[in-house]
Amino acid sequence: MKFSFINAGPNADIDDREGKKSLAAWPPLGILYLAAVLKEKGVEVSVLDQAAKGLTMKETAKWVKAENPDILGFSTFATSGRTAALISAEIKKENPNITVVFGNYYATFNPERVLRKYASVDIIVRGEGERTVIDMVDCIKHGRNLKDVLGITFRNEGGVASTADSPLIKDLDSLPFPDRSLVGEDYHSMMAGANIAPKKFTSIVSSRGCVYRCRFCCCTQFAHNRWRPRSVKNTMEELRFLASEGYKQFIFVDDNFTGNPKNVIKLCREMRKEKLDMEWICEGRVDTGSYEMFWETAKAGCKILYFGIESANQRILDYYNKRITPDQSRNAVRTARKAGADVIVGSFIVGAPDETREEIQNTIDFANRIPIDIPQFNILGVYPGTEIWDEFEASGLLKGGEYWETGIAVSEICPTAVPYNEIRWMIHDGFYHFARRPSFVSKQMARLIRSPYRIRTMVSNLTRLGGVIENLRSIT
Repeated sequence: MKFSFINAGPNADIDDREGKKSLAAWPPLGILYLAAVLKEKGVEVSVLDQAAKGLTMKETAKWVKAENPDILGFSTFATSGRTAALISAEIKKENPNITVVFGNYYATFNPERVLRKYASVDIIVRGEGERTVIDMVDCIKHGRNLKDVLGITFRNEGGVASTADSPLIKDLDSLPFPDRSLVGEDYHSMMAGANIAPKKFTSIVSSRGCVYRCRFCCCTQFAHNRWRPRSVKNTMEELRFLASEGYKQFIFVDDNFTGNPKNVIKLCREMRKEKLDMEWICEGRVDTGSYEMFWETAKAGCKILYFGIESANQRILDYYNKRITPDQSRNAVRTARKAGADVIVGSFIVGAPDETREEIQNTIDFANRIPIDIPQFNILGVYPGTEIWDEFEASGLLKGGEYWETGIAVSEICPTAVPYNEIRWMIHDGFYHFARRPSFVSKQMARLIRSPYRIRTMVSNLTRLGGVIENLRSIT
């Protein structure tokens, strides 16, 4: 058996089949984990990261033809599901016998919709796939009934059948490390058009899932509201391996990296003990940090710290079920800054169903009042798998599963929300004001002088300054 995987690129319309390269693409860890477990079982695997390469559909189809796999798997999100479906249709025209499998968020929360709309898709793997994919391959190889495989939805006797969910993997240390050699791309992490990871860069996960139930997030349903860490020992083994492979920068892509502060501190101390010469990025909640944890992350090489602040209004935070307060956000940012955090990014979500203009402006102003380096403003969207999506379906704002493939901004369909374009202009003006404050500019200059990381990043981006400026103009 041969199993080929494709990490599909950004969605393309039916008449727009040119490749769209994602400059901010990260290694497709989900696929690379699946490939690693299959290789352990003796299955031949290959991986194409279309998102990173920017290949056209025709070029992608040509790659599949050359690989000639028995099974073709796609990792799909709301931003890439349609591209994957169109590619699979092209592949099926030439090779109708190939088995096409979809997985990840888009597929997990729309299994029957995908199978009914796209005849080229045969099987949906729902949720975590390492166990499921092994059982599925074994079943296909020996011609057994797919009903024996947990965690899938598939075509069956002219209809669609689903099996029970596959149990979550409790012991993450039992999994092999993702095989990054299968993609061989030069990955980076981008922010406002600038490359913030100019050295050899990758991603890593030290835990899966999250125990919080934020209403705008799919993670709750995907991971069944469970948080499972890898051991510090196992994570360090992978970090040592990455260092030996020449990686200098990485990002933790955990759903909740700071879920257990004691674990974070222990990991950081081990990184310092090993003297790993690596810079990294992570994301955390504002209510799970402490001065000690932030100090340890800074000393262990953390250069960019993301905080999910979301809103300056308690009413909106309660609607999101974020379970934090604005004061906690303010204190977390100040504590992290005092502890030596290099770059702090505050992530905000505006545009809730009945959020007022005054409340949106209060959140934008809040970003100016706390000592963050970069505000990241997002307009609230709804996607299958989120509680807000379920709320909108129940209320009739989403009829017949409309927008299930791509999701949609709340402000585009909710009559009580501030209009989408008006929110965009409020964000535009807010970002413009944030970046032009004399106090902000002077502090950033002082931090630049003290930060070797900032200086190196700035120098590495000078050669592409035109692109960076153009990107900033598009934002502001």
